[in-house]
Amino acid sequence: MDTPQRTPRRISKRVLMRWEALVYRARMAAALRGAGEHQALGGASNTTVPETLRSQRANINAILETADELGKQDHEVARILCEHAYTLVQNLDPYSEGRGVLQFKTGLLSVIKQNRSRTAGEKIVRSLDAVKLQEFYKKYREKNHLDKLEAEAKTSRESDSYDEDSATIEQRTELQRRVYLTARIINEAIDALTEDGQTEDLDPELKRIMEEDANKLREYKPYNILPLETPGVTNAFSSFPEVIGAARALEYKVSSSELPDFPEDFDKPQERRVDVFDFLQYTFGFQEDNAANQREHLILLLSNSQSRLGVLVDTEIKLDDGAISHVYLSMMENYERWCKFLGRESMAKRAYSMQLMIFLTALYLLIWGEAANLRFLPECLCYIFHHMADEMYDLLDKREVERSRTFIHGSSHSFLDKIVKPVHEILAAESKMCAAGNAPHSDWRNYDDFNEFFWSPSCFELSWPWRLDAGFFRKPEKKIYTDADRCLRNRDHLEEPITLEQESLPHTGEPQEKKVGKTHFVEHRTGFHIYHSFHRLWIFLVCMLQGLGIFAFCDRRLTLRNIKLIMSVGPTFILMRLIQSVMDVTLMIGAYRSTRKRNISRMLIRFVWFIVLSTVVVLLYVKTIEEENSGSGADTWFRIFYWVLGTYAVIHMVIALLLRVPWFRMQAERCSNFYVLQFIKWVHQERYYVGHNMYERTRDYFSYTLFWFIVGTCKFAFSYFLQIQPLVEPTRTIIGIRNVNYRWKDLISQSNHNALTLVALWAPVIMIYFLDTQVWYILVSALIGGFAGARMHLGEIRNLDMLRSRFFSLPGAFVTTLVPTRSVSHSQMDMSVPISAPKDLTDNAKVDAIRFAPLWNEVILSLREEDLINNREKEWLLMPDNKIRLGASGQQTLVQWPLFLLANKVYIGIDIVLENRNFFQNELWDRIKRDRYLENAVQEAFVSLQSVLLHLLNEDGRAWVDKIYEDIYNSLDTGNVLHFFDFKNLLSVLNRVTELTEILVAEPTKVEESEMQEEQLKMQDRAVRALVGLYEVVMRDFLADSELREYYEQEEKLQSAKLDGSLFSDLNWPTGLFKDQVKRLHYILTIKESALNVPVNLEARRRLQFFSNSLFMSMPQPPPVRKMFSFSALTPYYNEDVMYSKAQLEDKNVDGITILYYLQTIVPDEWKNFLERMIPGVDYNQLGLYTEANIDAIDIVQLRLWASYRGQTLARTVRGMMYYKKALLLQAQQEGASVAEDEEEGHDIVTDELALVSLSTPRTPRGSLVRNARSQAELKFCHVVTAQNYGKQKNSLLTADKDRAADLLRLMQMYDSLRLAYIDEVKKMVQGKEITEFYSKLVKTDLSGKEQEIYSIKLPGEVILGEEKSENQNHAIVFTRGEALQTVDMNQENYLEETLKIRNLLEEFDSKKLGFRRPRILGVREHVFTGSVSSLAWFMSLQERSFVTLGQRVLANPLKVRMHYGHSDVFDRIFHITRGGVSKASKQINLSTDIFAGFNSTLRQGNTTHHEYIQCGKGRDVGLNQIAAFEGKVAAGNGEQILSRDVFRLGQLFDFFRMLSFFFTSVGYYFTTMLAVLTIYVFLYGKVYLALSGVDAALKANSLLDNTALLAALDTQFLLQIGVFTTVPMIVNFVLEQGVMRAVISFFTMQFQMSSLFFTFSLGTRTHYFGRTILHGGTKYKSTGRGFVVEHVPFAENYRTYARSHFVKGMEIIILLIVYVVYGAHDWTAASYILLTFSSWFLALSWLFAPFVFNPSGFEWQKTVKDFEDWTNWLFHKGGIGDEGKKSWEVWWNEEQAHIHTFRGRLWEIILSSRFFLFQYGIVYALNAAGNNKTFWVYGYSWVVIVGVFLLFKIFTFSQKASANFQLIVRLFQGIVFLAVVAGVSVAVVLTELTIGDLFACSLALIPTGWGLLSIAIALRPVFKWFGLWKSVRGIARFYDATMGMILFIPIALLSWFPFVSTFQTRLVFNQAFSRGLEISVLLAGDNPNAAI
Repeated sequence: MDTPQRTPRRISKRVLMRWEALVYRARMAAALRGAGEHQALGGASNTTVPETLRSQRANINAILETADELGKQDHEVARILCEHAYTLVQNLDPYSEGRGVLQFKTGLLSVIKQNRSRTAGEKIVRSLDAVKLQEFYKKYREKNHLDKLEAEAKTSRESDSYDEDSATIEQRTELQRRVYLTARIINEAIDALTEDGQTEDLDPELKRIMEEDANKLREYKPYNILPLETPGVTNAFSSFPEVIGAARALEYKVSSSELPDFPEDFDKPQERRVDVFDFLQYTFGFQEDNAANQREHLILLLSNSQSRLGVLVDTEIKLDDGAISHVYLSMMENYERWCKFLGRESMAKRAYSMQLMIFLTALYLLIWGEAANLRFLPECLCYIFHHMADEMYDLLDKREVERSRTFIHGSSHSFLDKIVKPVHEILAAESKMCAAGNAPHSDWRNYDDFNEFFWSPSCFELSWPWRLDAGFFRKPEKKIYTDADRCLRNRDHLEEPITLEQESLPHTGEPQEKKVGKTHFVEHRTGFHIYHSFHRLWIFLVCMLQGLGIFAFCDRRLTLRNIKLIMSVGPTFILMRLIQSVMDVTLMIGAYRSTRKRNISRMLIRFVWFIVLSTVVVLLYVKTIEEENSGSGADTWFRIFYWVLGTYAVIHMVIALLLRVPWFRMQAERCSNFYVLQFIKWVHQERYYVGHNMYERTRDYFSYTLFWFIVGTCKFAFSYFLQIQPLVEPTRTIIGIRNVNYRWKDLISQSNHNALTLVALWAPVIMIYFLDTQVWYILVSALIGGFAGARMHLGEIRNLDMLRSRFFSLPGAFVTTLVPTRSVSHSQMDMSVPISAPKDLTDNAKVDAIRFAPLWNEVILSLREEDLINNREKEWLLMPDNKIRLGASGQQTLVQWPLFLLANKVYIGIDIVLENRNFFQNELWDRIKRDRYLENAVQEAFVSLQSVLLHLLNEDGRAWVDKIYEDIYNSLDTGNVLHFFDFKNLLSVLNRVTELTEILVAEPTKVEESEMQEEQLKMQDRAVRALVGLYEVVMRDFLADSELREYYEQEEKLQSAKLDGSLFSDLNWPTGLFKDQVKRLHYILTIKESALNVPVNLEARRRLQFFSNSLFMSMPQPPPVRKMFSFSALTPYYNEDVMYSKAQLEDKNVDGITILYYLQTIVPDEWKNFLERMIPGVDYNQLGLYTEANIDAIDIVQLRLWASYRGQTLARTVRGMMYYKKALLLQAQQEGASVAEDEEEGHDIVTDELALVSLSTPRTPRGSLVRNARSQAELKFCHVVTAQNYGKQKNSLLTADKDRAADLLRLMQMYDSLRLAYIDEVKKMVQGKEITEFYSKLVKTDLSGKEQEIYSIKLPGEVILGEEKSENQNHAIVFTRGEALQTVDMNQENYLEETLKIRNLLEEFDSKKLGFRRPRILGVREHVFTGSVSSLAWFMSLQERSFVTLGQRVLANPLKVRMHYGHSDVFDRIFHITRGGVSKASKQINLSTDIFAGFNSTLRQGNTTHHEYIQCGKGRDVGLNQIAAFEGKVAAGNGEQILSRDVFRLGQLFDFFRMLSFFFTSVGYYFTTMLAVLTIYVFLYGKVYLALSGVDAALKANSLLDNTALLAALDTQFLLQIGVFTTVPMIVNFVLEQGVMRAVISFFTMQFQMSSLFFTFSLGTRTHYFGRTILHGGTKYKSTGRGFVVEHVPFAENYRTYARSHFVKGMEIIILLIVYVVYGAHDWTAASYILLTFSSWFLALSWLFAPFVFNPSGFEWQKTVKDFEDWTNWLFHKGGIGDEGKKSWEVWWNEEQAHIHTFRGRLWEIILSSRFFLFQYGIVYALNAAGNNKTFWVYGYSWVVIVGVFLLFKIFTFSQKASANFQLIVRLFQGIVFLAVVAGVSVAVVLTELTIGDLFACSLALIPTGWGLLSIAIALRPVFKWFGLWKSVRGIARFYDATMGMILFIPIALLSWFPFVSTFQTRLVFNQAFSRGLEISVLLAGDNPNAAI
């Protein structure tokens, strides 16, 4: 009933004013409380400007920031500016109605008050404020030397000099911008203060200067990459002619071309020339920032396209036509295919000039850039582009530029409102129909339905502009699926949303068009999609099974009769094709009206054809069999049948050849104009817009055909000889048995040849037959993948010994693979370099070493910066630049290797000399040369010593050194060195040299200058004494020849210098490079310990090994940086950790463990390396004493970064991706990346190759290189993080959100090329109501670290309509750049050494070796970096590694079915943005968003490849609950994929063998996994049937149980033997990448750590979620979490997680096994029973106890006690409104059954639950009390008992609240009932045939029956609620969960009593951490003394 409206009363003005004052005071008090934080901070910029002040928000922020900055110099100026800001806010919102305005004003007033208080009591004269501001600006301007800055900037822009580095230019530019911004703000404040006209006190000249400075701020507009509209910024790209040419190509030149003039009202840009984007923006109403964004986008595309063609050298700098046409054709390719498909004339054909091509390209980019969610509808964009391009041509023919007819006057976003918003609104309306997964897919249109509407010519009925009354735009009616939906609907009726500029449709009286429904496909939730999509597979398997079975039962003889029987395969084939046609018709229900008529007619024709054909063939075959059985000997019907079937088979084969085999398909395509071929293609393949010509090269076709021939041969041989044939005789025997004494009332088997017995026998065999193809695929693919990996040279460098032995060949391989070709000696190679064929150390080797050393050193330095190595290891691993010419003769060919290769080599050489002193010189040298590095160390030490002495000594000393070396060289030439010199004393010489070098490299310890000079003199004296000692040793001991010694003694000049002390005077003390040379010599002579373990860190080893190995793998030759493909990296971010905060690092978990303590323990070496880097001067061995308590001196930001780089954080991902820029920068510097150097394909060839590489190294580059190289890197790469919630996080009141926003800002400050895209929500008041507008924004930071907004593009509304990850990527993809796009999740990382190979990888896009079509997705290898955290993490990493390496290697080649799996793949960006993006986003159906990008790419003729010479890092889940959530998410995603149109089309359109590959590597894997589990159920239920029915007793009586073949079929070990094969990929991967011995050790280690338990448990996870998704749906994205899992998981949480997915099923299997052993007729022994049922028991126990085995401290007694208390509290907590499932059992129980809400789902639950009644039916007839009675009365009595048990349950669980008034009576009654039951049972046992065993048997029967009834009651929830029985159902469910929990808990409690069990379990779970020194027992206890309580 409506409440009558009350008449309003008048309120007096006085009362109203008092009320308003009261409200104002309350609001002010609240505001003051909220502003307390701001008052404490005391800064104006600390106050957050509310969103409602959007129109002036940026200006107010700038004023407050400037006030803060200037307040440090003058508090009065800060006060005036704050007051000015307050005035602006007051003018915008005088009554503080906007959200947060009052709090903002209050905070601002407090800041003003503080500034006033700082004036020391001076009186404020506001009339002089303007004068104060002017005077301040004058001083401020002079202080910052603005005139000088402007002059320097002008000189820099006009000059071609590169003397200034980028940092200086950027700092000067930023300072100018800050001054100009200050001028603008102060000028505005002065204008506001002088509004009344009082300007007589102001200096007019200064005011003019101030205004000029303020106007110059426009020249400093924030920009993304290219400063197109910022003339004040020094344009680093002005030296790139391709960029200038691209910008000029976009210019709108009216004079030089027939283009219309702009009208007078057109506002021409002042900072740049008018271009095509200005024309399109003006005519069609695109947003200004969209135009700016796409302007830069197109310029970069054109410039990069030009750079690949060649550098522009002409004076006009005009782009080549090829550059423009390349971009244009790439952009128009999909549009032109669309026009051809629909039979429409393409607008692209009218582009007869390059300028029109640019117009069309720009138009498409503008449409795409503003399309928002419509970007998922590529053909919808084609439709829009088609009409807008047509209109554009008309507008270009005008004399003057006119507005489009879709333009809305007065709107700044006409295109958005008129074109995009109508489609977006219907998309949003349909997305709401999903109802959070409760609505069937068939009830609402997803993105694919909307897009496929434009695959039909009927789409043009939408007209242009949109005809909004069309059925396409009709919104759906909301349906009610849940109570929540009903509440939402009521709320929607109460609050109607307000939309801006919404056009009302005129009511014409004509009937409205019907709403357009699903298009071309309907995602009905049914498992029949598995058959529907892959019917050819199932037809093939069924026909082969039928044929093999008939052949086996015909005793393997091919008589005419047997052939007739085998030919029954024909009717089966046709009937199964009929079933497919029936599914085609039925599964399209819901899409007929919106599907093309030709598709419907094709479907109906096929349906009718197969009905007729199947009828004819079946009748003919029946007649043939009747004719055969008649004995007449006639074959008339057989001949007709044979002729009909043969004709069909021949025609079918011919058509299959034409449509499926590539060569025949290509020939058919050439004859496609023939109507017969067109008809055949139309009938046999549905014609979609996608999926055309999906064939591969003929050789690829035969490759994967051969693969499947091998698999099929193995599979069918196995099936026939080990499955089918052994069961033939037992089957015949069972059919012939007539004396079966059934224990129960048999209704089927006895009168049907024991049919159920045959079913029990054959059912598991048939199921294995259908699933074992997966096993054989795994086995064969593992072997082929391993062979392919070996051919790629994978694993050839897998340890440090191999790395050292092959290091000498690394420079040559590096130059061959990673350095662009520059000379004849380095020709382009695209083939693998034999790793065993080293390059001779010639001059070229020296050149290669010079090129290799700088980048190798950068890799080593990056390892040091990542704290993977320490300083000593860094010194040992660094390689000299090899540019120093050693020795007097200039030993140019001597390569200087890293010290870790030369360590101890000199002393090894001395030992060889001493041990072989009797050898000749040549023999001795040959012994030394056996070790290449020994030879090198000896040579380098020898010539380095000469070089050091020559640099150190004066002229007399140098003469002595020259003479000594001359004599040594001469003796070497003559072979008499052992005669002239005594090598026994060589060690003494080295000791003297070491003493000298130690003095020379010593650093002074004094600080004062006088003390330093004194210390320097002492060091020189020591050096002289060391030189004298060296002289004495050489002359006295080393010179062995008396004549030679006599010569030196008689040398007058030498002796004179020696006597007067001038021989070693005036030493040239080493500095700079000379000192580095001395230091290296010192290291060579002093490093005596072995360097076999350098580096020590395992991750550093792995990375260096893989990088070195990859240099010998096949990869394309890289182009110069300037000519490479440009690319972007896109990282979606939601709300995960950006960096670990200080609080996160210090917060303890329940076990008292902090993240920091955990990391210090698990990676102690990296922690010490970090401390060494942060705390210099402390001995490395002492750093281990530094703990969490005494590291306060360390920079907290560096500490947070160190910890974050070891977790799965965004900071780790961003650091890895930004290595791309660093790599490109280094490579550009090394190449000499200037325009002049690159004009002629690189440097000129010179005679001296050493001069060729005499460029500056990356660490010390020339100034001219830095700016150019940096500019090139920015042109080629950018990284966009799409953080959709960044705007909310900035303005959030939650500290965690604010910290995340601050950390995101910090990342942008750390990496200047990092961009952040986010969705900004702005609140606005419209018609008195608040609405929300959405903007897509791109931001960066300026040099001062403050956020700068680059682009802000308004969105049509809420853009998160589907799956959030895809929508998040989609909104930000418009801000990416380049021809390629790498999608990177935020649990991934990259490495500097791998980024060096990105140029090679991108060249794969142009490769023609990888398939019939160009690659569109480049897959890369991944390394799982979380594998060392725990055993579970190791298992997960091994599983992942075998898939991302070996698995995907085979998928790509030879199978050609690799898709995109969410890894860091690289996309052909232009290809994908014009075809729907890099993922799909429809809610729920596209749950696995990433893989649909691969599906879409393949269907649109893309090619996906896989490359293993480059890798990225990836984090995986490390705890069992995380892993289970991930596995469940993937399995559910595959369940949804089965329903999708993409999988259907791929299954239909692939050729047969490629379809097999696709099935068994995608959804088929999960289906066969589910089938394997179901096989165990079928097998066990079959056994239970045989046991309970008494059939096994009959088989035993007939001696069939002794039949070997039958026992083999019944043996569950059979399944275990099949399961062994699934581990083959891991074993092969181990062997390939670790070697045989380590592979064996790793494999057995896995088994000891119970990996089989984990993988078996995962089997159950995948099966549960895959099956439930197919049956019920309701799948949602699950966040798995990425934290460190080192804490104990409570029992209650484990129970909630696995109760339904594992525990219930495990209990069921155990009951089946118990029933089988109790009632079976076998003569069991304990050993035989265990052996025969081991696999089933292992499966059940794995599902029951794996969560507790892998739970940290799972068997610790104190935690077990706490877990039991938590579990009981949870179990009996009733729960309330808003409670979560983790708090209350009732809430959890309701959540667990929420997915059962459809009629189909309820029906399937009832059907599946009926299996539990078998136990009761069988056991009650086996009771002693039943005797031999086999009537139904026995079974009926059992139901009476169940009813009685239910009544007893109700009596004993009677509510205490309901009996509060008569509790005594209730308890008395319960006691009487209990005694009566006990007495009755006792009497029955004594007086009747009922036994104690019967009581236990009854329990065994009633438990499954009760669970079955409970499951049915849950399925019929509405019915039971209506009858009022739901409370009882809930009580029974609680009882079952309590019982199951106790069964699980008791073994845990018993094991927890024994301390050794907990110790063993800890070592089991964390074994990998133990191997790295983790004391996990201490770790879990932590420093919490009460952790065990």
